[in-house]
Amino acid sequence: MTERELVEKIKTSRRVVVLTGAGISTDSGIPDFRSPNGLYSKYPEYVFDIDYFLSDPEGFYRFWKEALLPMSEAQPNRAHLLLAELERRNLIEAVITQNIDGLHQKAGNKKVIELHGSIFEYHCMECEKPYTLEQVKKILDSDTIPRCGCDGLIRPNIVFFGESLPVHALDEAMRYAQNCDLMIVMGSSLLVYPAAQLPVIAKKHGAGLIIVNKDRTGLDELADAKFDVNLSSFAEVLMQLL
Repeated sequence: MTERELVEKIKTSRRVVVLTGAGISTDSGIPDFRSPNGLYSKYPEYVFDIDYFLSDPEGFYRFWKEALLPMSEAQPNRAHLLLAELERRNLIEAVITQNIDGLHQKAGNKKVIELHGSIFEYHCMECEKPYTLEQVKKILDSDTIPRCGCDGLIRPNIVFFGESLPVHALDEAMRYAQNCDLMIVMGSSLLVYPAAQLPVIAKKHGAGLIIVNKDRTGLDELADAKFDVNLSSFAEVLMQLL
């Protein structure tokens, strides 16, 4: 399949859903996890374990300041802007993302399902009071651990290893996977479940599956077409063909 054929496929499909992973944001300066320059080349994988967060919140928030906070300043790249344009033209129904960086919303997408939460939202683990990123930053200007007025620990609304995905987001993503007639995966290695199950569900319900990812993914054999390319360059080509 060529890029031109893919654009035609998108235009003639009725219900197109996109699943994105860390690879879509690397050109915005956000490292992925497992590549040679990814987060796990600098930090141990357990920094995202819920047990680590609870046992050493100070250590987690040190990592947060170094590695996660800069994420909040990142800007969308051409791949994000392409998806926002496709939604604007009513060519895609929704973006399901494994990312916590909020770049789809910054690019202009309105229908975004965040499977792993968001770096921009927080809450107290005791009284459930919500906090914004700015509020947490302010607390951390003078403290090493963000605590609520009730003295509860404030945590980011992200899914740590050892936690279940938010039920509402997963249910919604499953519905889109079951009902779409074309799923496009962009920048995901399709190794992390249950997100990696979504393309399988889409295929099982008769949808076409297109994978756009530099390097192999866990579901290449299932795809109707695979584009092994840089996502920003790919998005530039598609934007011109639209």
